[in-house]
Amino acid sequence: MINAYDFDETIYDGDSSIDFYKYCLKRKPSIIIMAPIQAYGVLLYMLKIKNKDFMKEKIFSFLKRIDNIDDYIDDFWKTHKKNIKEWYLKQKKKTDVIISASPEFLLKPLEKELGVERIIATKVNKYNGKFESKNCHDYQKIKRYEAEMRRKDDIKRFYSDSFKSDKAMFEYAEEAYLVKKNKIEKIDPKNYK
Repeated sequence: MINAYDFDETIYDGDSSIDFYKYCLKRKPSIIIMAPIQAYGVLLYMLKIKNKDFMKEKIFSFLKRIDNIDDYIDDFWKTHKKNIKEWYLKQKKKTDVIISASPEFLLKPLEKELGVERIIATKVNKYNGKFESKNCHDYQKIKRYEAEMRRKDDIKRFYSDSFKSDKAMFEYAEEAYLVKKNKIEKIDPKNYK
């Protein structure tokens, strides 16, 4: 039995994708030229014309403008690793699995850094922002977990900040924990509203 965790706002204080974009914008202000494309993606999503994958792909289109992306990722974690919450660092285990909708290229370096078994996240091409998998959220997290880990029904505890986004994972795990900042509450997914 293993413990599984959502990443953003759960064990990471903030949204790593937004933080990474801000970091890139500060380091290379010229990526602001992609703002109209990003706004177009957000608008079509809000109007329910396009799905979340389309929107996020447009947001990540700024990656086309960064030549040395691996340096950016390494430097980002040097300054943002401090956002990993203390409560998680105290209880983490080597068998932990982190499952997130954030881009895999951004989170994967933490696998070794945190010493966890696996980080499963949305496969996004770090050179152009194109999605190479479905957005890893909701029921997709279960599908990806079972496919990548080649296991089923062995999640003892699942932790997330969002019942709405992770309802499927809460129900999949033996025990469910809702995280709000540093407060952790055990919940019953069948009776939680």
